[in-house]
Amino acid sequence: MAPKDAAHTSKKRKSDVRDISKLKKIPKQLTKPASTKPLKKKSDFVAKDAQLSKKELRQLAKEKTEARKKRRKRHFTLEQELALLWEKMRRRNISKEERSKFVAEALQKMKGKIPEIASSHISSRVLQTCVKYCSDTERDAVYEELKPHLLTLASSTYAVHLVTKMFDNASKSQLPRLISLLHGHVAALLRHSVGSIVVEHAYQMGNASQKRELLMELYSTELQLFKDLANMKENKIVDIISKLGLKKSSVSRHMASVLQPILEKGIVDHSITHRALIEYLSIAEKLSAEDVIKQLSGSLLVRMIHTKEGSRIGMLCVKHGSAKERKKLVKGMKGHVGKVAHDNCGSMVLVSVLSTVDDTKLVTKVIIRELQSILKELVLDKATDNDEGDRKEAEHDIKLPASDAGESMETGEDDHLVEGGKKDPFVRRQELLVKSGLAESLVDVCIENAEELLKSNFGREVVYEVATGGVDRILRPTLDKKLTSLYEKVATLATESKSDESEHILENFHSSRTIRKLVLDCPAFALILWQTALKGNSKIWASGHSAKVVAAFVESSDAQVQKLANKELQPLINSGVLKIPETKPAEGK
Repeated sequence: MAPKDAAHTSKKRKSDVRDISKLKKIPKQLTKPASTKPLKKKSDFVAKDAQLSKKELRQLAKEKTEARKKRRKRHFTLEQELALLWEKMRRRNISKEERSKFVAEALQKMKGKIPEIASSHISSRVLQTCVKYCSDTERDAVYEELKPHLLTLASSTYAVHLVTKMFDNASKSQLPRLISLLHGHVAALLRHSVGSIVVEHAYQMGNASQKRELLMELYSTELQLFKDLANMKENKIVDIISKLGLKKSSVSRHMASVLQPILEKGIVDHSITHRALIEYLSIAEKLSAEDVIKQLSGSLLVRMIHTKEGSRIGMLCVKHGSAKERKKLVKGMKGHVGKVAHDNCGSMVLVSVLSTVDDTKLVTKVIIRELQSILKELVLDKATDNDEGDRKEAEHDIKLPASDAGESMETGEDDHLVEGGKKDPFVRRQELLVKSGLAESLVDVCIENAEELLKSNFGREVVYEVATGGVDRILRPTLDKKLTSLYEKVATLATESKSDESEHILENFHSSRTIRKLVLDCPAFALILWQTALKGNSKIWASGHSAKVVAAFVESSDAQVQKLANKELQPLINSGVLKIPETKPAEGK
């Protein structure tokens, strides 16, 4: 085998030699190098520019950039001209006549090209200013030019602001026409992060019938055909289905197909979506409603609770969600508790969480700790003064549909969907309020800011609740010493003499009435106030708003308080200096 292999190798070499010999026939010009000069380095190209100054180099770079933009952008020169006009028309120290002149000039330059340049970052801002300040005739011309392209512009990152500005500045006759352009496209736009802004803007600006028209497109394709539904008295989808004899299952399926993509994309900040979700949950099957609650629990829900409908959805999720879903919601609030607490709607969801979630350690860690850092702001805020009755009234209308077996979620025996927590309400309150240290911090805030809070329309209610020990006297006896310090602080403020610079705490409208209530309902406070501030001085305060405080000692149901003040106050009553208000008869008598 070896000799044969050698012969084969020899033949191969000879063929290789013949192949190489053929290369000699190739023309020399093809085998000659293209150039014997070395390739130029990058530094060689900028050698000429190296002699230029920095200012000249910047100018050269700017010219090159502009040249590239001119080649790429069709209306680049026009945009530059518009930018210069915009700088002039948006100045504050400019007369109306001069601004109108610049606006008219800009609109003249843009005429016929508005739809093409409306999506540009610069041109869109110029158009917004023009729409804001132009005359009605000029605005009509802009609207007519943009109307055929409204849906395209509504989904543009920059043009969307122009579209919303059009809605803002539309006349009474223009607004309905603009809203009607959205018909048939509401669901598609709500699935678009930019387009949804336009639908929400239209929804907020529309009247009741216009809002209903926009909502109808989310309910059913059949309902879009009934234009007269906008004038119906029925607002809820349940009533509309009943009146028109529609199939609930069909409407539910359509709404699910519309809302599911919106939830998946997380576009849940708009009130029109919140309203549609509330209506869907009122007709959906139990399992479908549970799925929506599971999807919403967490940070997604926190973004919804700033609206009335979103707040209702939030309370529904807290009320009917499982323990796991409630924990997800609480964790989702981390870092946003202060903002939620200050919001009129969001604060009701926060109250619902505090009165429902059993995991008090988690609630303390996430919610209570954030509340402690902003207590003073909260006690002076109107939103955090929402009463428990407001929450229960809002929850009253929130009921998830019954299951196929006719069993509602409120009465079901499903352990994963329990209304309220399993823990005793008093124990939960004690753990969240007292053991967490929140109550002690709250008393400290009341002591440090007693005068300001008592004179505040909302803060005074907090002082009263704290001073009386809370419902079921939950702050006692743990914080008795702290509460005594609060009584002493208020009494000390009452000892101050009258001044023209600031209203005395006993004469202020809000504080005098709160102190009167405390005298009537808190004997310990009444004793300290009398001994510290009023004893021997009651005649000084026997007129005006302060007279209500003094008279409260006579009206008190506590025998010790009455006996304490009777000797000094009876002569004032007999002489007519102090007038005791007549007790109002009970209603119905």
